Amino acid sequence: MPLTPQATPTRATPPAPTAFWLEHAWLGTHVEPGVVLDVADGRITAVRTGTGTPPPGAVALRGLTLPGLANAHSHAFHRALRGTVQVGSGTFWTWRDVMYSVADKLTPDSYYALARAVYAEMALAGITCVGEFHYLHHAPGGTRYDDPNAMGEALIAAAADAGIRITLLDTAYLSAGFGDPPNQHQLRFSDGTADAWAQRADALKGGREHARIGAAIHSVRAVPAGQLSTVADWARERRAPLHVHLSEQTAENDACRDAHGRTPTQLLSDHGALSPRTTAVHATHLTADDIGLLGGTRTGVCMCPTTERDLADGIGPAVRLQAHGSPLSLGSDSHAVIDLLEEARAMELDERLRTRTRGHWTAAALLRAATVDGHAALGWDDAGAIRTGALADLTTIALDSVRTAGPLPRLGAETAVFAASAADVRHTVVGGRQIVRDGRHTLLADVPTALAESIAAVHG
Repeated sequence: MPLTPQATPTRATPPAPTAFWLEHAWLGTHVEPGVVLDVADGRITAVRTGTGTPPPGAVALRGLTLPGLANAHSHAFHRALRGTVQVGSGTFWTWRDVMYSVADKLTPDSYYALARAVYAEMALAGITCVGEFHYLHHAPGGTRYDDPNAMGEALIAAAADAGIRITLLDTAYLSAGFGDPPNQHQLRFSDGTADAWAQRADALKGGREHARIGAAIHSVRAVPAGQLSTVADWARERRAPLHVHLSEQTAENDACRDAHGRTPTQLLSDHGALSPRTTAVHATHLTADDIGLLGGTRTGVCMCPTTERDLADGIGPAVRLQAHGSPLSLGSDSHAVIDLLEEARAMELDERLRTRTRGHWTAAALLRAATVDGHAALGWDDAGAIRTGALADLTTIALDSVRTAGPLPRLGAETAVFAASAADVRHTVVGGRQIVRDGRHTLLADVPTALAESIAAVHG
């Protein structure tokens, strides 16, 4: 994938160690001191406890090591909006107009440069896998590139060169709203029909170690009801993840009732789009029946608290959704910030504000949403835990920063979720390769400059 002229050069790929010594490790239920992980072919082959000092040849990861974090919902190009959309006031819909202006300017080369920098920022934040909800398929005006998947391939290449895993959630986006044709900005999102979308998505190359392919329904307003099942069937036949923006705005719910006499959740259910492989993103404005449908089908829900509050969307019923059977995951969505620890903390703290009570989730439950359940939502059932056989994807958080110093190491989970931030990530390991070492990205020499230059190119 060619680089833009301003892109920062990469460093050489570091060799993969065969063992890591974890000063403190989160093993899903507790913090264990002195853990050695043996690694081969990108996987953990043994977990050995009770090792007080690093054995010869092992890479020492000092601090609290967690499984790698999974960012289950991303729009990489939204990173170019950070700061810009904070000027003045407005609504989700006025924010969307600014978003379109950025989307209009991207090319495969400029999107690669931007996404590589954004995914490197994610690696610095301890994120080892991203779910990219991708609908920027074609050139402005809807003209097809010579490679119809040039934009998706740019994202897959960007993730590889930033050192993280990706599930490309190729998105069907066919309508401006309940049958209306796409507007001028949305033409580059649309394949015309769900059948044409499926034909293009079939051409995406599978079998890459760092990348998996999933599907997405942008929303019930953007895919006509009669074509929802085409996308759902495509995902089901391939046992691939299926994601969908759901009830993010009350206006969407009202328009869906006007058009179909039912809620968006009920419409998705009627067309076979709810299942354990489906993840509803946001799910902010739901009825009791909606919650029952999602939970009853084991449909997951991805909460994106920093975006939901940035866009004044509201606080979703995450507690009730989980109680009814929906696994929860977390995403940074519009990238107002990229910090999965903040997303985990915000889910609990927003619920405290709403209910004026504390303790809706333990730190362990919030970490589960950020790790194992997030990976499962993206089709990586072999990641998200420190155990034999799992992918060797790790995130180490400093326990001696100004935010984290003081608590006992056994309270590391609570410290990570309720005190730490992305700035406290010291090391990130993906497939046994150290992508972040001592807070510096090992593949991309200067991530801030790469961000600044790729964003300037989009706004220029």
